[in-house]
Amino acid sequence: MTELEAFVGLNLISNIGSVRLGKLLEVFGSPQEIFSAKYEHLASVSGIGGQIASDIVSFKKENIEKEFASSKKQGVNIITLFDQDYPCILKEIPGAPLVLYVLGKINVEDNLSFGIVGSRRASFYGLINAERFASGLSAQGVTIVSGMARGVDTYAHRGALKAQGRTIAVMGSGFNHIYPAENTDLAKKIALSGAVISEFPMDTKPLAQNFPRRNRLISGLSLGILITEAAKNSGALITADFALEQGRDVFVLPGRIDSLESMGTNALIKQGAKLVTCCEDILEELNLGIAKIRKSDNPAIKQKPSCLKDEGLLYDYIKQQPIAIDDLVAKTSLTSSQIFTLILRLQFKKLIKELPGKQFVRS
Repeated sequence: MTELEAFVGLNLISNIGSVRLGKLLEVFGSPQEIFSAKYEHLASVSGIGGQIASDIVSFKKENIEKEFASSKKQGVNIITLFDQDYPCILKEIPGAPLVLYVLGKINVEDNLSFGIVGSRRASFYGLINAERFASGLSAQGVTIVSGMARGVDTYAHRGALKAQGRTIAVMGSGFNHIYPAENTDLAKKIALSGAVISEFPMDTKPLAQNFPRRNRLISGLSLGILITEAAKNSGALITADFALEQGRDVFVLPGRIDSLESMGTNALIKQGAKLVTCCEDILEELNLGIAKIRKSDNPAIKQKPSCLKDEGLLYDYIKQQPIAIDDLVAKTSLTSSQIFTLILRLQFKKLIKELPGKQFVRS
């Protein structure tokens, strides 16, 4: 059994997430050894218990072969939490999925992503603005993330495709059960210029309990999210909650005060979500706007971009000689995740560029 096969097998077993996997790996060292372990040893691991230990011991290896055959038939690639292709920004969230099923391709530029979600029964106002914001942000090089549901999600994906940009759809089911069925063609179009992803095994049906898990990935893949329209108990509000827990920014489009479909979004504004009326509001808040250059009083000093404090600090340490992220962590008081986000912003502004070996220089 290869490492990938073992990870896929563990993902097929209910209730083994990244936290429990971490505990198992601390004890057994590799996913293959987890499947070789005896029941008593597995059950003794903190947080595992008898039921999960029993599920691991009784697991049938042919289920892995079936899973790979099914994914191959659908053209779906399977990656793990430890693969280079796994989205770096998603690794930051608690309980990041062990395995991702990917139709299409996830690129490094997808770490500069923004989520757009909203009601399945949105008004024309909610739908047209979802498409407008998606198209506008996509035209600026931002990857649009949504859930491929009816309503706002569908229009968000269409807006990105209309701008010939990248978009990622996160499903709450396996690839053998595209949901909703009428978006099967949309999924194929998204995969041509982006990716459709799921953490669920191939034959997982679109059950109601899957969609909150789907929502946490939408926010986890995004620097921030926009909710264009949502009723009081809308699932989009669950995405907002996950975003706040994950340290993402939440943006809201204001709605009519007498509209039931705007009660949720207007309540978020009262609670401190950022009200937006145009794409520039989002780009400026995330500091993803076009870099402005300020002239130095000393003509001998080269012009320097007008950045936020941390962004400017990082820019000062990136010269014409290549420097790695680890060296930047050592030279600054910033964490690696903070540096990663700032690097994305500087790359977006075309102020720095990446060289082989994850090293960076000024453009």
